[in-house]
Amino acid sequence: MILTGSAIAAAVSAGEITIAPYDPARLSPNAYDWRLGDTIRICDGDLDAAAPTTFTELVIPASGLVLQPGMLYLGVTLERTGSETYAQLLNGNRTIGALGIWVHVSAPLGHQGHAIRWTLEIRAAKPARVYPGMTFGKLVFLTTLGTPASYQQQRAKYAATHGIDISRLYEEIPQGAL
Repeated sequence: MILTGSAIAAAVSAGEITIAPYDPARLSPNAYDWRLGDTIRICDGDLDAAAPTTFTELVIPASGLVLQPGMLYLGVTLERTGSETYAQLLNGNRTIGALGIWVHVSAPLGHQGHAIRWTLEIRAAKPARVYPGMTFGKLVFLTTLGTPASYQQQRAKYAATHGIDISRLYEEIPQGAL
């Protein structure tokens, strides 16, 4: 089940959900409106699943940054979010989609026990200017069934993420397989 805005607010007050910084005005009927952080990475050259991605990191200026089609950008949420009680789904919102920006299509699930600033996959259909701190999507909190298994306690691959993180698929490819 999806938490309502008032249930999210109650869970934040009870310490069951972390949203930092938290602004109750960003609550909507069934979600929390998250914002784009101030740092972005532009992935350089060809991408290879067997090698770490090279990138250029930029601070998004207050005057904005124009995203270009054909580029893969990795951004980060302004907010750090998580919960030991609830799972999360992070999505772009309609207004970002109407600008031709696709955000975080491939990995929207935030596991229980994982409080992070989310790494965002961002692509633009046309040149589009974005600004640090602008509303970029909606975060939904979900109740879970069964025995909780904390992502952090499982020492999962991305458990130590503190900001923008490149793909670590190369860690899974056996040595000599290439």
